Amino acid sequence: MRSGCFAGVIGRLGVAALALGMLAACAPTVERSGPAAPTPAQPAMGERIGNGSVKVALLLPRSAPGNAGIVAASLRNAAEMAVQETPGADITIIVEDDKGTREGARAAAVAALDAGAELIIGPLLAPAVRGVAEVTRPAGVPVLALSSDATVAARGVYVLGFLPEGDAERIASFAEARGRRSLAALLPESGYGAVFGASLQRTVSAGGGSGLVTVARYPADGGAIAARVAGLTQLAQAGSIDAVAAPAADEAPLRLGAALAGAGLSGRIQLLGSGLWDDARILSAPGLQGGWFPAPDKSGFAGFAARYAAAYGTAPPRPAALAFDATRLAAGLTSRFGTRRFAFETLTNANGFSGVDGAFRLLPNGLSQRSLAIYEIRGGRAEIIDPAPKRFPPPPQ
Repeated sequence: MRSGCFAGVIGRLGVAALALGMLAACAPTVERSGPAAPTPAQPAMGERIGNGSVKVALLLPRSAPGNAGIVAASLRNAAEMAVQETPGADITIIVEDDKGTREGARAAAVAALDAGAELIIGPLLAPAVRGVAEVTRPAGVPVLALSSDATVAARGVYVLGFLPEGDAERIASFAEARGRRSLAALLPESGYGAVFGASLQRTVSAGGGSGLVTVARYPADGGAIAARVAGLTQLAQAGSIDAVAAPAADEAPLRLGAALAGAGLSGRIQLLGSGLWDDARILSAPGLQGGWFPAPDKSGFAGFAARYAAAYGTAPPRPAALAFDATRLAAGLTSRFGTRRFAFETLTNANGFSGVDGAFRLLPNGLSQRSLAIYEIRGGRAEIIDPAPKRFPPPPQ
């Protein structure tokens, strides 16, 4: 899961056919869901939502520790909302508890398939996704996982959450289009940093620029950030780099921005972030004004959140939009594609689909792509300087 935000989840919501149809217009989003709210009532396991002829399972971490139960209730509510907002939805949602574990998810998947489910929505947590895949892959039943962990993606197991790969590709491509050809990166020594860095390198290399001039990595405790920032500042002063990507929403971009500003380099060195930068502390930092970062258009989630709050009396957490999208997609495909509704070629249509946070598409390898806008930080606010593309490029081979 993305920390701090589930960074966007589906463009403007129109009529059901539009929201689930092949990509037309996109209006992405990425915004916090509002103040803390009362704990929603827990969904009953084995509950049915809707009364259509096509069965779709929704696996929730209802009994997982921590806040998982609250999130589980919001996922269930979002699925119900999607069914209610899709006229003539010919699906029945079967709700099962995956317990947030591999074993629990495996049992939930068995129960779902025994009940006739043709598609699985969820789980949310990566270990649970792995457990589900052990059951669904031999059965040939596709999974729309609500996770943001790319390591669980595979043919037939599609990851709907926002991925660091998408952020890296979008911001690097945009920077190069704006004439930034000598990029550096300041990355945490973590799985997130490794994935972001690898995607950044691939994109920069493919763009024909100078490639990544250097990658400065710092440990999770942040102890080496000052030294890494000093080294990057020296490269900037020497004219060796013209942009630095610092995607994490920790101390690294804050210190980097301050150091470059102190050296009089704010106008010369472009700072690049990720969807994690949609954070009040980042947006208000003086040294990060003028920085660019990718994220969905914020209007989509705002509309979804308003309707959710009106229906359930509380603001939805970010994952709720993923459940809404997945459910509406299931209903739309059922309406349009008959017996081929959840076939591989249907789910991986290269044109993609529309959702709460804009356009998205599922790739044959199980990863997903999102249509993201580019924001610039101005006066403590994020303003769109490049709208989300309305068409996807040809999918990677």
